[in-house]
Amino acid sequence: MIVNQIQSTALEALVVEFFRQSEGQWNSQRRYYTLNPDVATQEVESQIQIKFLEKDCVELRELAQLHALSPDIAFICGTYVTWESNYTGKIRKPSTGSTIFGALGNILYRDRGFATADPVCAIYNFSNPQTMILKTEYGGSVFEEEIKLIGQQYRTRQTIISRAGQEQMIGQYLEKRVGSEN
Repeated sequence: MIVNQIQSTALEALVVEFFRQSEGQWNSQRRYYTLNPDVATQEVESQIQIKFLEKDCVELRELAQLHALSPDIAFICGTYVTWESNYTGKIRKPSTGSTIFGALGNILYRDRGFATADPVCAIYNFSNPQTMILKTEYGGSVFEEEIKLIGQQYRTRQTIISRAGQEQMIGQYLEKRVGSEN
């Protein structure tokens, strides 16, 4: 039991520091590779704003309600992410949106998923203090993601999307900090 508490405390410290270091404005250049040879690669450029959320803030209390969690439960911390995305080389309207993330134990709660407006959860861990690993499952799809902080100015992300045990798409992202809240 003591080992689990130590592991949980270490994980909590890692997620708080990771989210704090991620706070700020980012330019994200993304490529989505569909593993179907008949579908072209998509390129997207996004402006992302990440705000760190303290554990007792209004946004995290609302997130707990969305997930029907007990009012006594408090998230460790969270982030509020907004974005505006433009597809390169395609005639497609810009996409804007937001997502709230809240960490509790080794679960990352979200108010919405990548491909759904419904609340979802991911299991998260760290391969090292700068690299968060996420696994999210819903709607028959599995999303495996790695987010890596590189110094203070860069992040890389990679997402592998699978369906029925077969990889469908790989998303790769290079994100450069263009501003910071801290």
